[in-house]
Amino acid sequence: QVQLVESGGGLVQAGDSLRLSCAASGHTFSNYVVGWFHQAPGKEREFVAGISASGRSTDYADSVKGRFTISRDNAKDTVYLQMNSLKREDTAVYYCAARPYTVARTAAEYPYWGQGTQVTVSS
Repeated sequence: QVQLVESGGGLVQAGDSLRLSCAASGHTFSNYVVGWFHQAPGKEREFVAGISASGRSTDYADSVKGRFTISRDNAKDTVYLQMNSLKREDTAVYYCAARPYTVARTAAEYPYWGQGTQVTVSS
């Protein structure tokens, strides 16, 4: 079992930055791939970014490429999502999720989830 807790969300203006954190406990976190997803009201949960267990490989949704950066510090059992140049359409609840093996873009492939953190971007 892996327990995940997100933090860092908030209300910001368009163009601002936020850094989300996903702190893990339980099994050896460095063995797990981590993905960030977001879910806006009335919409499905969507893949945002993912990072391999070692941190050497990353993947991003087209909508965030060049604006968001995912990273991890396995010594601190924490994964980060640096979000720059935020847009109104980035408004959503952001979740981190963990799974073994490889980064996946489908939420159903992740067995472990945090409770989410709200990000609201105003214009």
